[in-house]
Formats: sequence, structure tokens, C-alpha cells
Amino acid sequence: MPYRLIQDTVSRDVVEALETLLDGARRGEVTGIAYACSLKKMRYFTNIAGLCYKNPTFARGMVGALTDELATIIHHRNEGETR
Repeated sequence: MPYRLIQDTVSRDVVEALETLLDGARRGEVTGIAYACSLKKMRYFTNIAGLCYKNPTFARGMVGALTDELATIIHHRNEGETR
């Protein structure tokens, strides 16, 4: 019987980032979150919680900073580069 390679669909950096956030939230260091989560088949969802929900102006500033980071990645990424 031939062996088949099964593609690993777990993104290790996503798991690590979520574990870091959860640990920080449990210690009281992470006080709010505003996020966009990508799903399979190019779907996504967004949500806000904690301080980001209570202070949406602050959250918009955070999201603006994230937009700037993403623009920098887009303009400086090498063709075919992945994370």
C-alpha cells in the first residue's frame, strides 16, 4: 500500500499567538482585543471584547496601526514568501 502525505492544516504560529494572548488575558495583562480571524475557503469573522469594546475609539486606533503594518508587509514582501 503506497503512503500518502497528509497536509498539516494547523498553523503553528497561529496556535502560538493565541496561546500567548490567552496566557496574557489570564494574567490580566491583555485587557481587550479587536481581531479578524481567517477561516478556510477565504471566509473570515471579526469581533471585539473587553477594553476594545468599552473604548471603540482606542480600538480603531489599534486597528489603524495594524492596517499600517499590513501595508508595510504588502509593499516589502518577496514574491512567494509565506509565514
